[in-house]
Amino acid sequence: MKPEFRVAQLLLASVFIVVGGHRLWQALHGVAIANGALVLSAVEFVLGLALATGWRLRLVAGLAAALAVADALLNHRFWAHGGIARGDLVAFMKDVGLVGGLLLLSMLAGGKRR
Repeated sequence: MKPEFRVAQLLLASVFIVVGGHRLWQALHGVAIANGALVLSAVEFVLGLALATGWRLRLVAGLAAALAVADALLNHRFWAHGGIARGDLVAFMKDVGLVGGLLLLSMLAGGKRR
């Protein structure tokens, strides 16, 4: 595996590890977090670890991309505000870029194609 591929893989994984891990850390330290958010955080964290280790990389990258699409559509609804909400637009576009990177990772990962 080329070093550039491995660095990209780790950088993409770090988003899920940090975001999911941060929410789990907060919950462990008494911050009130909804049960749904805790489950999502655990899923993000586990997906991040799986991405970082390369476990079933095609599948995991695809699942992580689907999660990023869902996050973009559910949590960054810039179109639902009267005008363009810059913060939501930027967060939405970051998720879109993350999806692009994850799809590339999935396509370039070793293994059999179906």
